[in-house]
Amino acid sequence: MKALQFSVTVPKFIAAKGLKTFFGNSVFFGGPTKTIKIVDIPEPTLPSQDWVKIRTVYCGFCGSDLSLFLLKGSPTSSPFTSFPCIVGHETVGEIVETGDAVRGFKAGDLVAVNPILGCEARGISPLCSSCKSGRSSNCENFAEGKLPPGMFLGINSGMNGGFAPFLVAHQSQLFMVPDGVSKESAVMTEPVSVALQAIFDNMPLKGEKILVIGGGVIGNLIIQSARALVPDCHISLIEPSSFAVDFARRVGADEIIAPDRVFAETARITNAKVYKPMLGMEIPMGGFNRIYDNVGNASTLNLSMRLLSAMGTLSVVGIGEDVKLDLTPLWLKLQTVKGVYAYGMVTYNGENRHVFEIALELMKQEKIKAEMLVTHKFRLEDYRQMIKVNMSKGKHQAVKTVVSFN
Repeated sequence: MKALQFSVTVPKFIAAKGLKTFFGNSVFFGGPTKTIKIVDIPEPTLPSQDWVKIRTVYCGFCGSDLSLFLLKGSPTSSPFTSFPCIVGHETVGEIVETGDAVRGFKAGDLVAVNPILGCEARGISPLCSSCKSGRSSNCENFAEGKLPPGMFLGINSGMNGGFAPFLVAHQSQLFMVPDGVSKESAVMTEPVSVALQAIFDNMPLKGEKILVIGGGVIGNLIIQSARALVPDCHISLIEPSSFAVDFARRVGADEIIAPDRVFAETARITNAKVYKPMLGMEIPMGGFNRIYDNVGNASTLNLSMRLLSAMGTLSVVGIGEDVKLDLTPLWLKLQTVKGVYAYGMVTYNGENRHVFEIALELMKQEKIKAEMLVTHKFRLEDYRQMIKVNMSKGKHQAVKTVVSFN
């Protein structure tokens, strides 16, 4: 079967990074330094009897996929990946085969796939402390067990991701798509879960004023998640794209802050008082109770810490490159900075549930409208065009792009 493969070696990494200076991003998509291509691979078979085989319906293209292709990730995570790999981790599909030990799922079921390959999928017992606590996304054994290194489907050389007609998944990774949830909504389960987890881990209180930086897919879904879980919080957004701003207004953003007016608008919205240092950016005393930074570069993180109130919490959702931070606001305002990654078990309406399940429920109830964000569909063989669209989303009026196997 045809599949989209990512591959890199240390010599290729060094060469591509060097050539990028002269030839731009084209070095990642053509010639000897290209990182991505269509390949022929065998259809996967069940690794054991507690796995299922799935026919892919849709697989979403994530910003992290683009960063992977452009070699923007930190080498720190390299022990927990393995290449070459078939990419794609936002997958909805139909079960076509089940192992004898699978319970609760059968051929014909439409499922959203949690891509995380934690202890259970790796056949490791007892579970590590993270998996035991319900946060397998932060498993301590991503390089151990019966599978090759790789935190999730899409960066694991032994298990292909969703940019292929078929994949296999452990039964613990499966979530039934409820009746009434479209396939276009279901393919958004993974990014919706990322956004929901960010809110569950940094939950606004009634009446609090929160700020979202970056109004792309995850930023929009964070706005929707906050509005669904805490209807009475006040939501502001910093986003330069008028196209993304229109989507944000439609799903509940109260204020849109122009990037060149962040300090004046923060003072107006939060009643903060802004001070001007001898050198550098202004610093408000007061500010937003909670900030969700979906960009995660040095500029936005330094800005976030300045706009955050005393005792406020900053959730770092975006994954940028190495950053240099002025930590003065951290101690001056006794702030908390939290990492955000993936999803797991949370308490919701008094019950302990997985965020994937909650995401599907909220989409069924139309409290989160994810289907509206799916703006472009591509065939697998048109992946180059899909990448071009994702590199110029404003030009193409794109939000979420998906590969369709229908």
